[in-house]
Amino acid sequence: MMRRAFLALTLALVTGFAPAGAQVTSWPSENPPRPLPSRPVSFPPHELRTLPNGMQVIVVMHHEQPEVTMRLLVRAGAAYDPPGKSGTASLVASLLNQGTATRNARETADAIDSIGGALDTGAGSDVTSATVLVMKDSFDVGMNMLADVIRRPAFAPEEIERQRTQTIQNIGVSLEDPDFIARAVLNRLIYGFHPYGFPDTGMPDTIAKITREDLREFHRRYFAPNNSILAIVGDVAADEAMAAATKVFGDWERQAVQLPPLPEPPRPTRRIVVIDKPDSVQTAVRVGQLGIPRKTPDYMSMDQAIRILGGEGSNRLFRVLRSERGLTYSASADLNPMLLAGDVTAETDTRTEATGEAVRVIVDQFTRLQRERIGDGELAGAQAYMTGSFPLTIETPGAIARQVVNVVFYDLSLDELRTYRQRANAVTPDDVLRVARNYIQPDRLSIVMVGDAARFKDQLGKAGFGSYEMIPLSSLDLSAADLKKR
Repeated sequence: MMRRAFLALTLALVTGFAPAGAQVTSWPSENPPRPLPSRPVSFPPHELRTLPNGMQVIVVMHHEQPEVTMRLLVRAGAAYDPPGKSGTASLVASLLNQGTATRNARETADAIDSIGGALDTGAGSDVTSATVLVMKDSFDVGMNMLADVIRRPAFAPEEIERQRTQTIQNIGVSLEDPDFIARAVLNRLIYGFHPYGFPDTGMPDTIAKITREDLREFHRRYFAPNNSILAIVGDVAADEAMAAATKVFGDWERQAVQLPPLPEPPRPTRRIVVIDKPDSVQTAVRVGQLGIPRKTPDYMSMDQAIRILGGEGSNRLFRVLRSERGLTYSASADLNPMLLAGDVTAETDTRTEATGEAVRVIVDQFTRLQRERIGDGELAGAQAYMTGSFPLTIETPGAIARQVVNVVFYDLSLDELRTYRQRANAVTPDDVLRVARNYIQPDRLSIVMVGDAARFKDQLGKAGFGSYEMIPLSSLDLSAADLKKR
């Protein structure tokens, strides 16, 4: 009986007709409920103090769980790698928790595991970081471990070689990934020989050149209290947190830190590069240009402009490429602001036979953003997503710690977190049009395609991209001006 009812229902759904006498369920037809109005969100109480040695310390009192997160940033990352040895900062970061003057790698791991905590380290273009998460009753232990890995890393030769081998192997895998290749080449086109134009992890040949002395020198030159920011967030009082910070970092001596001058990124210019990877079944497409530094006053308006182009809440690229034309499964655009510069990047992966059309659509959407005033509904969608998801970014001590150290690093006011929703909702369609016209340059976009070039190169001229550089993947060299191996 159940089988017969199931078959009848299936027939009704497929054909639109039901057999005589069959009972067809009448499904509800009402619309989903409207979203509830947003609730007020208050940023937890916080204090920003500076130790006598110059270390900035932010304490955020967040008593919802009995845990504490400590996050320390050093104001130096991959952008300050020694010439010809990109990957130094990344290798330094990977070794911070692999042994210190008081514990080897195994003892460090056992120490944090024994208190149910977590210890992570990493490096980006602008900063190197270490983060410790512990329960409140292990706060002092966690602070001691953070100070140990930051101030006294061992850089043991055997650990250096282990991390070097692992990093080179990982990059080797990435260099077969069209998405990684497309992003790496686009960064080179956007930033030129500025350090932001090279992978933070380095490349196999540069990592192979890094010596133990290079690692020790990077640490000696940049790891100083007056070049660091510490956030302590969680179930802790301000005086208690400052006392702990003073105990483990107070005797760390201030030193002169001189950051080397970096070249200016080149002015945006149209350059189209095709990386030929004959075994690809689809094409990785990346389109972008120079953006803005994080501290730019237009950041909020520019952020919303790029969200409308391809971000959450309102995504023109997805709507046209996926919903209207069926050229891809996903498409997005991001604003990536950093300390000294930034970039705007649009990306998708499309069928090989649709490569030219997909690139044309992406460029046209950049142009449309610059020429047409956006609708109120599009802007409202982007703002609703931003203001609605913001509480998730300050929900846990770890999330709050990331937010506050970034604000201080970029020399912004901590009030930016408290007023985030109001500032997001204050942006108007005219603001979006103004920043799009000021910063977006559709005729100077850099374009990268990675895929089976023989199957899509004939499309490019018809799509308006007939002038391009073709580089076999085996000949790609990110350190060369023309991106080709000698």
